[in-house]
Amino acid sequence: MDEHYDVIVLGTGLKECILSGIMSVNGRKVLHMDRNPYYGGESASITLEDLYKRFGLSEGPPENLGRSRDWSVDLIPKFLLASGQLVTMLLYTEVINYLEFKVVEGSFVYKEGEIYKVPSTEAEALASSLISMSEKNQIKRFLMFVTAFNEDKPRTFEGVDLETTTMRDLYGRFDLGQDVIDFVGHALALHQTDDYLDQPCLQTIYRIKLYSSSLGQYGQSPYLYPLYGLGELPQGFARLSAIYGGLYMLNKPIDDIIMENGRVVGVKLEGMVAYCKQLICDPSYVPDRVRKTGQVIRVICILSHPIRNTNDVSSCHIIIPQKQVHRKSDIFVRMISYAQLVAAQGKYIAIASTTVETAEPEKEIEPALRLLEPIDKKFVAISDLYEPTDNGLESQIFCSCSYDASTDFETACNDIKDIYKHMTGTDFNFENLKRKKTDVFGEG
Repeated sequence: MDEHYDVIVLGTGLKECILSGIMSVNGRKVLHMDRNPYYGGESASITLEDLYKRFGLSEGPPENLGRSRDWSVDLIPKFLLASGQLVTMLLYTEVINYLEFKVVEGSFVYKEGEIYKVPSTEAEALASSLISMSEKNQIKRFLMFVTAFNEDKPRTFEGVDLETTTMRDLYGRFDLGQDVIDFVGHALALHQTDDYLDQPCLQTIYRIKLYSSSLGQYGQSPYLYPLYGLGELPQGFARLSAIYGGLYMLNKPIDDIIMENGRVVGVKLEGMVAYCKQLICDPSYVPDRVRKTGQVIRVICILSHPIRNTNDVSSCHIIIPQKQVHRKSDIFVRMISYAQLVAAQGKYIAIASTTVETAEPEKEIEPALRLLEPIDKKFVAISDLYEPTDNGLESQIFCSCSYDASTDFETACNDIKDIYKHMTGTDFNFENLKRKKTDVFGEG
């Protein structure tokens, strides 16, 4: 091999594939490799047979679950916010043209043992028993403030000091009760814990505006999901990279990462060396350069029925706020089905996930599993979370963080933007994602 590249990318997870695509569009010579024979890495979508193999079940899937190839099971359960950063990346790069999406049919929140639909219209909000009538008046005033808020128009601040006012202070300003605070913070702002309460309010205001904007795109829920599974996303960005000259090699175990004077200079594989100026990878490729930050439990459940009390929707998202089950972090349930072309006819895939807080993670996830009963088959995975120990500026090795328990891709996109800034020395700009006027197909 002994070829020279600007960037070598190890691992075909979504983050790595997006960065590979961006670097290729920006004129970098990119080599992208993965030890696995498939795209997606930790964020892959796999067949039913591969799912059984992954969890060490030698008997294989039973016949009543249909053909293995009819299944595409995500290992990391997430949805896309319709106005979120990942959709923006898909639009700017035109990778969205390779994909087809469906709107998730409903978003629900758990309260006192029952699940309630998160209102998607004013009429639904007025009719919902999720909060009382007096609370509805309170939340209406608050949401009117958030909707009108514009950081470039100080008159919309209504006297709120953005630098010193915490979210707890802002809730108090509108006299919001605890039930409303829990609903806003977890079902709308999508915070996983209550740590945000004592942080400046601006971030939460923008998170609520993002949810509202996403909901306004299609009306049923703020979420989108690609047909055939999330594994289609990294493949789409890999295709983008290839269009701009990126070279892909799957099923290539890496022998060594070669360093000189503390900086990466290449990668050794099969007795040959590929040289590079910079290297991007996921944590599994550089175990000596990452630290463990926690764990996530994910339970993949195969069902023969929709989740009860969801109006028999074929896809939905459920949030179990932490206070409802005496925890520090929320529990999430994401359900998809044959309607999204990821399961056999009449079958459903529900994945429950949360950040591990105790030595008995399976007990922590039980409130979610009770909502899914009866469960045909479940697969329990407890994954360690890692983050890089440095920003890569000295070594020029830029490692992504593990995928957290959040329900969308916003934290993943923030990680991508951080890596981009450290690699290039410039702030991430969506304009940099736009395809050049002339590519190998002469587009534009």
